[in-house]
Amino acid sequence: MAPPIVKRYLIAFDKYKWIGLASFGLVVAGSTLVAVQPDPAPSYLASAALAYTRPPVSFSATGTQIQQQGQELSQEILLSDQIIESVASQVKVEPKTIGENVALSVPQAAKEGEAAAPAIIQIKYKDSDQKRAQETVLALMQAMVKLSGEINTGRLKAIIAKINERLPRAKIELQAAEQKLERYDRLQRPAILAAENGSLLNAVTISQGQQRQIQLTLSGIDAQIASLQNKLGLTVNQAYVSSALSADPILANLRLQIYQTESQIELLRKDLRPEHPTMIGLRRQKETSEKLLQQRAAEVVGGGGTAAALTPNSGAIRSNSNLDPARQLLANQLVALETQRDTLRKQLTDEIKQEARLRQEYSLIPNKQLERSRIEQEILLKKAVYDQMQAKLTDARTAEAETVTSLSIARPPVVISDQKPPKNVPVTLGVGAILGLLVGGGVIFLLGALEGTFKTQEDIRNNLKQREVNLLGELPLMPVDDLSLDAVPTILSAESPYLEYYEKFRSNLRRIGGKNLKVVLITSTSSSEGKTVSAYNLGIASARAGKRTLIIETDLRSHSRCQSLNVTLDSDATVEPLRYYGSLSECIYLVPGVENLYIVPSAGPVRQSAAILESSEMRKLMEDARQRYDLVILDTGTLSLSNDPLLIQPYSDGIVLVTRPNYTQENMLGEAVDQLVESELGLLGTVINGADIIVSMPQPIAPRVYPPEEREVSVG
Repeated sequence: MAPPIVKRYLIAFDKYKWIGLASFGLVVAGSTLVAVQPDPAPSYLASAALAYTRPPVSFSATGTQIQQQGQELSQEILLSDQIIESVASQVKVEPKTIGENVALSVPQAAKEGEAAAPAIIQIKYKDSDQKRAQETVLALMQAMVKLSGEINTGRLKAIIAKINERLPRAKIELQAAEQKLERYDRLQRPAILAAENGSLLNAVTISQGQQRQIQLTLSGIDAQIASLQNKLGLTVNQAYVSSALSADPILANLRLQIYQTESQIELLRKDLRPEHPTMIGLRRQKETSEKLLQQRAAEVVGGGGTAAALTPNSGAIRSNSNLDPARQLLANQLVALETQRDTLRKQLTDEIKQEARLRQEYSLIPNKQLERSRIEQEILLKKAVYDQMQAKLTDARTAEAETVTSLSIARPPVVISDQKPPKNVPVTLGVGAILGLLVGGGVIFLLGALEGTFKTQEDIRNNLKQREVNLLGELPLMPVDDLSLDAVPTILSAESPYLEYYEKFRSNLRRIGGKNLKVVLITSTSSSEGKTVSAYNLGIASARAGKRTLIIETDLRSHSRCQSLNVTLDSDATVEPLRYYGSLSECIYLVPGVENLYIVPSAGPVRQSAAILESSEMRKLMEDARQRYDLVILDTGTLSLSNDPLLIQPYSDGIVLVTRPNYTQENMLGEAVDQLVESELGLLGTVINGADIIVSMPQPIAPRVYPPEEREVSVG
């Protein structure tokens, strides 16, 4: 038995053999054209080599780097349009011709751990003229050497120009940073130095000592003031007022006048009445003196009359201004001590503020030091950049004398003949024939694979196994006795070798469906898969097994095939389909030659097939058929053309899908199986119609010839 892939190819070959033959013919014709083409004219191949070079003496790092970069020239740079056009103008050749015939081999960079490839650039050029080939290669080499030198010089000039462009700005930034440090030192450096040499802390210590000394002095002065106040019985302000009043001579003279006036009044009071003019004159003189005394006291004390409040009347002024020299000395000393105490208090306050200022300044010293360090670091960085630029510029200027081309001619052009041997016509035709067979066979196989149909029964079997669908049987392809197009192959003969396959189909259907299986719907995904053949022959196998079997053709979109069962349908019976299905005596026919087999031929083709399938007449027919027959087979339409199978499905107990190699589409079968399984429409399984099965025909049994002696015994 041939492998499945061979079967698929044979099926595809039978369908697409002419396309494959045409592909074979095209390939053979192409090889014939190649074979009959004249041999090309002789050509010459000029080859040469360039090597990477270095300057004999190198004093600068920039020159060394540029020379190393010059050894990384790519093929696109060496064969640029500019070089090709310049060479083409020299040798009088089209630039396109040079670009198509020149070949350049640039050494690849060595990978890590691998030995470096030789630094050689191979140049090859093909031309029909030997001399022109040599001249072209030489001109290309010279142009490449010149280009390498220009590239190196251009890189060096670019480096120098870039440094000169950035150097002034770096110098300005360095000067700005230095000026910033100078301004900062001018303002903050003395404080930082004072903190660093300890003078700032020493100033704080000195201020603290002065504060303690002033506080001790204040304590002594406070004690002296308290002692003098106890001795005088006066406060500092009172002592100041009394001392000032006692020291004024005018006040002393006024006090004497008042005293004399009072003495006269006291002497004359005994002799004169108060209304006496003399007494009145003395009293007026006293009042005038007291008023002058108050005015003079206000002038002496001063302060806008502030101190005068201490002497509200002339009596108080007289008592306050009547200090003896000793007490006046003590009052002056008390006033001096108070003045000294105020001065020391002011000095103490200033020293406290000075200490706070010094401490605040000392606390800011770390920040100032950090800021100065930052400015110094900035200067160092900018100076390093500036110095590096200066060094790089000096190095680049030194490299000007060292920069040369990185390429040199390692091998001058050598020209060899590139004459190809003449073609071998038989070999070319043979190779074309073999290639044509491969192309033609591949086209046939590809077209067969793109169809999307199952080519063999093994493909269908494997697909059903993956989907867990029951395989009810594999039915061989049956010959057709009737040559008409509508003929359906049937097994009307009881001795037919095909009967056993349908009997196996029937028994598997009974085993899976059970005893309650009475109505079976047989359909397929598309036409020409053999659903009617399967339905007819299943009915014949069931009738041969002694079961009253009825075949109902429910495909109302096509005409009946009952002629294949030797049943002739009355043409007038299908004029009115509803009346036809409503009369059991008119629509049920007995199949001649097969006992227990009946058929209801299709009334089609009709337009309103769905209305008839859902009519009450059809429902009554199905109910009566279920009661009267052991097995009812519904031969319906295909799932891809209409929904008629789904309309008639409620009358059935299960569905059987018919498949056929080279006809069943893989995607259509998958969609149909998924729809039936997911919708729980009772898919019993599938059958493979037209399977590749060799059916052995039965040999006729020859009559036995008995010997004479046996013949006599038998007769006897």
